[in-house]
Amino acid sequence: MKLIFLGPPGAGKGTLAARAVTMLKTPHISTGAIFRAAKAAGTPLGLKVQAIMDAGKLVDDSTTIELVKERLAQADVEQGYILDGFPRTIPQAEALAEFSTVDRVVNFDIPDSAVLERLGGRRVCQKCGHNFHAIFDAPKTEGVCDHCGGEVSIRDDDRPEAIQKRLEVYRAQTAPLIGFYRRKGLLLDVDARPAVEQVIENFKKALGQR
Repeated sequence: MKLIFLGPPGAGKGTLAARAVTMLKTPHISTGAIFRAAKAAGTPLGLKVQAIMDAGKLVDDSTTIELVKERLAQADVEQGYILDGFPRTIPQAEALAEFSTVDRVVNFDIPDSAVLERLGGRRVCQKCGHNFHAIFDAPKTEGVCDHCGGEVSIRDDDRPEAIQKRLEVYRAQTAPLIGFYRRKGLLLDVDARPAVEQVIENFKKALGQR
């Protein structure tokens, strides 16, 4: 099954994709992973991505589309894939349709207020990188990692103003894909507000999986 995962930052797409890979036996393909693999391989496109990212710029649409096209031509995705982070815009979605036919687009729906609670509460150990949450999974001693004793703090991109900016970008650039794919009859809405296990059940039900 060829799937696209949509949803704002904080919807849990990465966590859900990891579970879906096991369930559906299809690879999870994120643009970040594609960029890293291309750079590591030293392909012409990879070297181009390296130069763009070294300059602190965003990888342009045409380069991203070519990388995704190259990745979807590989043998391991013949039976399906889970695309996460692509397409981000309607032009990218239109380009994707020219070289791959998507079966379903799963929209993990969650209000901005829940995203702010999830991401705003995230805390990270500066030493070992373990993730905590101020509300749902706080360290036993405030500011101290349970695992290594390192300092636990909030990342700059998890501060309310940074989260709000990320949400604004998502709503402006990527959220229009919801209507785009709904009009094509491909969209499945899944409530992403509950705990992970319940969201997985919602996802399986939406796909008709048992």
